[in-house]
Amino acid sequence: MSVNFSEPQRQSAAGIITSVLYAMQQIVRAVIVPLVILVVKSNKEVLVYTSIGFLFLVLIAVVYGYFHYLNFTFYLNTAKQEFVINKGVFGRQHLTIPVEKIQQVNINQGFLQKLIGVYSLQIDTAGSDSKEVSISAISGQIAYALKEHLLNGDTKQTIAAQHNLTHQGFEAQEIPFLKISAATLLKIGLTSNYGRSFILLLGFGYAVFHNIKEFLKAFDNDHGQVEQFFKSGFTLISISVLFIGIIAILLATNVIRTLVKYFDFQISRQERSLLISSGFLAKKNTLLHPNKVQVTEYSQNYLQKKIGLFNMALKQAKAGQEQSESEIKRNNMEIPGCSPLEKDEVLRVILGKIPQGGTRYAPNFRFMNLPFFFIVLLPIAAYLISFQFIPETIAFYPLAIIYVLAVSLMIYIAYTKHRITVSEDFIIKQSGIWDISQEIIEPHKIQSISTSQYPWHKSLDIGHVTLHTAAANISFSYGNYTEIKTLVNWWLYQIESRDKDWM
Repeated sequence: MSVNFSEPQRQSAAGIITSVLYAMQQIVRAVIVPLVILVVKSNKEVLVYTSIGFLFLVLIAVVYGYFHYLNFTFYLNTAKQEFVINKGVFGRQHLTIPVEKIQQVNINQGFLQKLIGVYSLQIDTAGSDSKEVSISAISGQIAYALKEHLLNGDTKQTIAAQHNLTHQGFEAQEIPFLKISAATLLKIGLTSNYGRSFILLLGFGYAVFHNIKEFLKAFDNDHGQVEQFFKSGFTLISISVLFIGIIAILLATNVIRTLVKYFDFQISRQERSLLISSGFLAKKNTLLHPNKVQVTEYSQNYLQKKIGLFNMALKQAKAGQEQSESEIKRNNMEIPGCSPLEKDEVLRVILGKIPQGGTRYAPNFRFMNLPFFFIVLLPIAAYLISFQFIPETIAFYPLAIIYVLAVSLMIYIAYTKHRITVSEDFIIKQSGIWDISQEIIEPHKIQSISTSQYPWHKSLDIGHVTLHTAAANISFSYGNYTEIKTLVNWWLYQIESRDKDWM
């Protein structure tokens, strides 16, 4: 069985079901709270009309899903090497994506898609809105063949003969060169992403508090019980128990989130691309071309250093000038829990060799001046001034001392870790306080270079440089300005003299 992508094709007929289910999912999320209140407080007549209205919404979702299926087509223009998508129910939309700009192809299978046996294919490019370049319901075999066309430029494809596809799915039978076990993910969950998990926990707590308040208001039973519970429950013992509970929940949240997101994480070679797959409930398969990675980063904190693990991120070109945080993360392919040997293997695949040697540059000690002034001196000055107006704050002076010592130590660590290493083939920027990261770029992938110098630093010969790439900016601050200008001239010469494309 061969697939000719030069002819317009529709999604799988199961795409109708997918569209309807996702539409219903959005409807339920939007009306679940008022619907529960209505069911509890309304009489039978109102419930009948409510049920009729809900069934009407279901009918609209079914009709919309059917016409979305009919109007959605995609094909590959082999003459122009463009991938074309036509879609739209009320207004037709024509998307044209040059194949050379495609940097990543994601083949995913969410929970609903898994139930009906289809996959979604998402295309990330360096100059389009990646949210619009998506096919939500195709078979695994079609998805795998299409990604080969888009990433490797194949124009003739035989699914069964050339790719040894399994009966259940589309994955080629290469042995992965990197596979992360559940035990490793457990270690990573316990030693990383504390800040992200804490913010997630705060958001969840606020949502629970807000929903409880809304339900009490709906039943005319809100007399400040929730606020009174928190006010009366705070004692020294309860605060200690709460703190321990928050730490336990934080670690549990981090572990569960890591296991669900990166379950069965593995990387294998697929001709000129890498196949990266992971996921528990929703399986995600990403095809990535190594040449399109702009910045390669690996990081390690103190705990991870003790157990010999690294986190890695492969940063690709941004899709457009402005992106949401989720879109930026999607362009950054994360690899959790690499051993030193696995980290080196990934570097060889992406960069061709492991960066070694080079000249290391350190910043001037004045790197610490502004952070110390704004983060330490100003808050402490404000605290001392508060003594005059709020005498009760004097009792918190031990916390102020701890704050000064802790923040000063963090600023000093940031200074000692802020380094840049320059060799013939690579530029490596080191930074961090707890998680120490190494960002690696090749000179030919630099888009532009900017330098700056404060007027009061001219006599001291101190300046700053920023390397702009399509994926991220890499800055080195408070370095020797004469050395920085020499490096800039060297990098510009490398960019002009080397016959290499940035992607």
